[in-house]
Amino acid sequence: MATRHQARRAVVGLLYAYDLGNDGIIKFRDEILEEEKIRNRQREFSHRLYDGTIEHMQSLDEEIVKHLDSWDYDKVGKVEKAILRLGAYEIMIEKTDRAVVINEAIELAKELADDKAPQFINGVLDAVAK
Repeated sequence: MATRHQARRAVVGLLYAYDLGNDGIIKFRDEILEEEKIRNRQREFSHRLYDGTIEHMQSLDEEIVKHLDSWDYDKVGKVEKAILRLGAYEIMIEKTDRAVVINEAIELAKELADDKAPQFINGVLDAVAK
């Protein structure tokens, strides 16, 4: 059985594909989740996270941009954006415990992004949570 971490990792992949211009990724969502063995409650969790992040993307991006300091959001990597958007969604909309969200986001960044990403994502999501 998949964990919530695995479900979040799959959602980051879906958000990444969406950001690359593949807005039709929704058609393949269940196939992708099945490949990752994300089923039942974790699949429902994944759907909720993906759908909610897409639905609220504009407001999430606006909130993230407020906390970027000197960073240009257009230059933030797409994987990092996917992690930030998911984290911001869970903090702002789902009201998931901020420590859980930030820890998960840092772990995802360690797995999927470059070496500087975990610290960057930690700082931005910590600011969003406040």
